[in-house]
Amino acid sequence: MSAMDERRRIFFYELAGIVFIIIFGSILHFTFELAGHQAIVGVFSAVNESVWEHLKLGFWPAIVFALIEFKYLKKATNNFLFAKTVGIYLIPIVITVLFYSYTAILGGSLLVIDIFTFIIAVIVGQLVSYRLLTGKTLPYNLDRVSLIALLLLSLAFVLFTFYPPRLAMFQDPITGQYGIVSH
Repeated sequence: MSAMDERRRIFFYELAGIVFIIIFGSILHFTFELAGHQAIVGVFSAVNESVWEHLKLGFWPAIVFALIEFKYLKKATNNFLFAKTVGIYLIPIVITVLFYSYTAILGGSLLVIDIFTFIIAVIVGQLVSYRLLTGKTLPYNLDRVSLIALLLLSLAFVLFTFYPPRLAMFQDPITGQYGIVSH
């Protein structure tokens, strides 16, 4: 397979990842409630309407898709773990920056803009990942740092589901509660 064909194949996977993450993330918005508020489901789903909980909707599907890609793309790409980590981190960063920027300007949130913010964040994460996957090979020790970074963010999503800091981004704007609230 030529280098151009390989790049096209990688690009196709990243585009498929955009669709996968958006669909899977959208489903995760509702799974906690549909599962009867089961704590284990709450680890991967939004347990309230806080900004933090909505970041899970991009993070966990991106992790799942990266694992799928690993099987098919690892040997065809450069910097796989680093590229996926940067892309995965960009999703919550972009969501947070766009959300707080537009709500500061408008004085509140709008569902349609929230949805577009999610979509834009996923696109940015996947396209940056593509650039790194097809770019020049970077030092191997970035993979170690990347793995630690992914594990730390995973741990944060798990811990803060049950023990969220009392900060605005963790507070449900509807109920005023933090984390999982017993029903």
